[in-house]
Amino acid sequence: MDRELQDSTGAPVTVALERAEPVSAYTVSVAGERVGRAEFLDVPDARERVFFHTEVDPRFGGRGLAGLLLREALADSLREGLTVVPVCPLFARHLATHGDEYVAEGGAFRRPSRADLALVRRAAQGA
Repeated sequence: MDRELQDSTGAPVTVALERAEPVSAYTVSVAGERVGRAEFLDVPDARERVFFHTEVDPRFGGRGLAGLLLREALADSLREGLTVVPVCPLFARHLATHGDEYVAEGGAFRRPSRADLALVRRAAQGA
């Protein structure tokens, strides 16, 4: 999945999905330079995706890149029929405010459990 979009300044950006084990990420690039990522884990034996960390290079702050990552990640999760588990504060805030809209579009999300947090800790230690 590579999507060509524009940031809030009108500059072209690319949002891509990078698969890896155990941590995958949606990345955003400006002029070919990777400047941000939204990291996630797909839960084994479940149709769930745990988003746990989103970061954009401060040099590119204020351009809406974190929002682009978030929206593309949620849209992709919806297309794949995955339940989103928002450990990342950005995802949690967005779904707390716009969760009803996401569900109305056919998406699903739930609050993180202790097991989700432990899964993230184990993945971070192994990374």
